[in-house]
Amino acid sequence: MPMSVFFSGFPSFPNIEVLNRTIEGFIKIGVVGASKVAVEETYDCLKKGKFSVEKLDDALRKVCRGGAYWGTTAGAYVGMEYGMERIRGTRDWNAMLGGAITGALISAAHGHGRDQVIANAITIGALATAAKLINNLDYESDDGDELDDWAEGRPHFPLVSFP
Repeated sequence: MPMSVFFSGFPSFPNIEVLNRTIEGFIKIGVVGASKVAVEETYDCLKKGKFSVEKLDDALRKVCRGGAYWGTTAGAYVGMEYGMERIRGTRDWNAMLGGAITGALISAAHGHGRDQVIANAITIGALATAAKLINNLDYESDDGDELDDWAEGRPHFPLVSFP
C-alpha cells in the first residue's frame, strides 16, 4: 500500500497496487498543478488590478484544467513506472522508460507530429531519470558532518566514490 503523507485516510483498492499508486500520483500532483495555476492567476489579477466574476470564473476553469492535466500526467507516469517495475522485476531504468512512454503518450494526445513525440519522449525520460537520481542521492559522510564534506568538495554519492 502506498503511504500517503498529505492525506490521512487515503482511498485505496485492496490488491491493486498499481491503481493505488496511480490515483495517489494523480491527486498529489494534481493539487500541485492546480496550486501553480491558482498562484499564476492571482498574480495576474493583482498585476492588472482587475477583479470580476468573469475573471474569477475563467481562473477557476484554468485551475481545474491545470490540476487535471498535471494529475493525469503524473498518474500516467507513476502507473507506467510501477507497472514496469512489477513486470520487469527490477528497479533500474524504470523512471527513464516510464517518463519516455508518458512523454510520448501526452505528446501524441496533443496531436504533435512523430518527430515532436520522439523529442518529448526523450526529454521527459531524461527529466524523470534526473529526478529519480536526485532523490536517491545520499549526502551523509562517514564522520557524520556532511556540510564539511560538501565544503571540501567531497559529496557522498551512493554509486561514486571520491578520494
